[in-house]
Amino acid sequence: MNSGESQDRNRTPSPHKTGSARTEGYYPLTPSQKPHLRDRSTTLLPDSSSAPKNPKNPVAHVPKISSRAIRSSQRNLVAGLEQAAGDAGEVAGLGQFKERAKKLRFGRSRIHNWGLFAQEPVDAGDIVVEYIGQLIRQRVADQREHQYLSSGIGSSYLFRVDEDTIIDATKMGNLARFINHSCDPNCNAKIINLDGQKKIVIYAKKDIEEGDEITYDYKFPLEAEKLPCYCGSKNCRGSLN
Repeated sequence: MNSGESQDRNRTPSPHKTGSARTEGYYPLTPSQKPHLRDRSTTLLPDSSSAPKNPKNPVAHVPKISSRAIRSSQRNLVAGLEQAAGDAGEVAGLGQFKERAKKLRFGRSRIHNWGLFAQEPVDAGDIVVEYIGQLIRQRVADQREHQYLSSGIGSSYLFRVDEDTIIDATKMGNLARFINHSCDPNCNAKIINLDGQKKIVIYAKKDIEEGDEITYDYKFPLEAEKLPCYCGSKNCRGSLN
């Protein structure tokens, strides 16, 4: 190789004549350019010399994370978001909220008629279900309650959100309306702000096993005319109100 060829190889390519590299094909890299480009495209990987070697299973040293641990981590994250949002208990978004709901079924209950049951284990603090229904005012709720009684509907599913907002799940609701009262419940009902709207969300108060009935305390106001309670818990108050 003569000195002229060596100088040509080390010379930087001339600017694109047409102004665009796409129209001029490929340029051969000079020896002086290669180290610079190699350094830019190199990704350093962590040293794996300390990892246990297993030729039959090269990923055997990667620790497995249980689904319960993952759920706990997600729950702690959302709990932090709720705490940061203040008493309103705002959460990250509707998509995340729906993904956290559990698999449930309704069936005959030993407490009262129909009940709601878990179809998978639920960890304490997890979202179980949202109480879905039609948002109405107190005046409309009073009218509907009389209509339901006069039409022979034995049960109405009216859940108070605030002083003048009620969720009516009697005819437009989901499975959450089948949740029965218990004086020793495994769930709590909380009012949260989600995307600017108040929603009622049922959270697990304790660990719930698959097949357990979902319950929460209705916390009815005290009245002279009592509604008997049949929850059967050891600390049953005897009445819902």
